[in-house]
Amino acid sequence: MKIVILDGATLNPGDLSWDALAREGELVVYDRTPPEQIVERIGDAEIVFTNKTVLSREHIMACPNVHFIGLLATGYNTVDIQAAREKGIDVCNIPTYGTASVAQFAMALLLELCHRVGRHADDVRAGHWSECVDFCYWLSPQIELDGKTLGLIGFGRIGQSFARIAEAMDMNIVVFDKTVNAALESATLKYVTLDELYATADVISLHCPLFADNQGMINAATIAKMKPGVMLINTSRGPLINEQDLADALAAGRIAGAAVDVLSSEPPKPDNPLLSAPNCIVTPHIAWATKEARTRMMRTALENLIAFKNGQPQNVVN
Repeated sequence: MKIVILDGATLNPGDLSWDALAREGELVVYDRTPPEQIVERIGDAEIVFTNKTVLSREHIMACPNVHFIGLLATGYNTVDIQAAREKGIDVCNIPTYGTASVAQFAMALLLELCHRVGRHADDVRAGHWSECVDFCYWLSPQIELDGKTLGLIGFGRIGQSFARIAEAMDMNIVVFDKTVNAALESATLKYVTLDELYATADVISLHCPLFADNQGMINAATIAKMKPGVMLINTSRGPLINEQDLADALAAGRIAGAAVDVLSSEPPKPDNPLLSAPNCIVTPHIAWATKEARTRMMRTALENLIAFKNGQPQNVVN
């Protein structure tokens, strides 16, 4: 059985091992695969793993030996699911590997907005504290989270994990999700409508999947419903935000700060408005990338393959 990994460098830049997968068949790992080489590299392989390399209908139809497509990610928009279904190919994702890491990173973004630790550390290293006439100084407003309201749009595993961290910092939580689980409500956490969340939250964090009906949900109209000076975090999907509208709101001071780990196009074009917007932190889609999370991903990818080989496929998305 031949196994091809089309873009292994993202999951494993060298600090993990492919050995366990290699024991399941003849393994070929490519760090990256350009679109024009996808069919050639898959060749006669029966098993294909991909992270962000797109497998279109044309690719799937041109590779008749493929019976299993393993996603090295949770999202599966990179694979033509309908074409795979027509060909009888199981497509399996990895649904829960990064919950703790993404929630932790969301809090890191929030704390960076509150304190700009990196900016102050760089300023000290540049010698400016040594030159200061006072015993301390700050380059940005310092913000305390105790008693503030965190609004979570989407309340699945990651949203719930982030809520627990925020509650430990004595924040109040308001949640909007299409599915309401009343058992999760408490004195410090309650479900609200989306408009109520916009109106009351001091911080809004996005943790919902991307669908056609919520693309661009953060836009000029919804920003107008938010509290002046709100802070915005996105570790979910870039297209949830109309980036020009957010940049305009940041420039106008309507939004005090934004921190995003995802953008509408990745890597971004140099003219993406958020790259030059004031009070905006952009990180390169790394909330998921802890070694611990990637190790879980590698383990689940192996489990998905073994389950398929045993005739009991798991985490099938098609």
